[in-house]
Amino acid sequence: MAAIANKSSNAATAPFFARQLQKFGAASLVTLFASILLAAYLSPFAYMAVTSIKDKDQIVASATGSILPVEPVYFEYEGKQVELLKVPMEDGTVKELAIIEKGRRASTFVDPNDPNLTPIELEVRWRALEPVTRFAPKLGNFEEAWNLANFPRLITNTIIIAVTGLIGTVISSVCVAYAFARFPIPGKRLLFLLLISTIVLPRQVMLVPTYAFFNAIGWTGTWLPLIVPHFFSNAYNVFLLRQYFLQLPKELDEAAMIDGAGPFRILVSIIVPQSWPVIIAVALFHLVFAWNDYFEPLIYTLGKPEIQPIAVGIQVFNFKYDQQPHLIQATALMGMVVPIALFFLAQRFFMRGVVITGVDK
Repeated sequence: MAAIANKSSNAATAPFFARQLQKFGAASLVTLFASILLAAYLSPFAYMAVTSIKDKDQIVASATGSILPVEPVYFEYEGKQVELLKVPMEDGTVKELAIIEKGRRASTFVDPNDPNLTPIELEVRWRALEPVTRFAPKLGNFEEAWNLANFPRLITNTIIIAVTGLIGTVISSVCVAYAFARFPIPGKRLLFLLLISTIVLPRQVMLVPTYAFFNAIGWTGTWLPLIVPHFFSNAYNVFLLRQYFLQLPKELDEAAMIDGAGPFRILVSIIVPQSWPVIIAVALFHLVFAWNDYFEPLIYTLGKPEIQPIAVGIQVFNFKYDQQPHLIQATALMGMVVPIALFFLAQRFFMRGVVITGVDK
């Protein structure tokens, strides 16, 4: 009877272990696939970060050596700088010795740790020996690029353009989304559909007529074409805000109306305080867009370096210093700091605002 009970117990546990093993295998495959995708996605960023702390010699040496910023180590011998090499010894060990005389078959070395610096002659081919290197990042690249590209001016211009446009796009998008979410407008569905359809309209289609219009009224060469259009809302932002406003119970609006609140008071006191996550998400979308926007700022600020934002300034810097990739990568890395920092600082509000707009209660 005991043997029969053990067999039945083993038969019952076998499917359990098989299911657990199958789940573990599936989870491992998903993790491996995600890790590969993450590595492929971050590899350009890693290359940029490593290149930004190298000099020209280190970049050339990385083609056949270490990809990290390293440089040879030298030792002072009789007033001269001699190179340290990794030399294999007869006992099978490898020592770091300074070469003082180079020969075709035998060379002379000294041990830096030897207080008497006794010369050692070894029959080795010094060209085949690996040099001793040390990690030597060139952090001065960032300071040099900061000064050459005039980053304080670029950042100031970008902040003025981004923040002013942010105020306009948030206010206008909130008002338009509130109207679509709460007011019984005739033909509201058709109007909203027309608004959303502008999302698929390429910016290049509107480039020539808008440039002709701004040029006719004398706005080219100023910040106005980069700021004023954002005060007329944005279809994508209106969509996000409207979807969020629809999730808010209308009973709160009705209770406020009973207390005598008008539409503007309801918007300010009821809708906006409950919608900070999606408003912050919209603000982040605009800040990142304004920080990275290149094409339109290039057209409207061409020939005016004193008003150019950071995206245009970095590209102009790249054209001037295209033979110095370490400075180019340093400027690109510094240009990414603010958007990345903003995203991580407001990540909780950002994710909440985006997710809730697509979820029904």
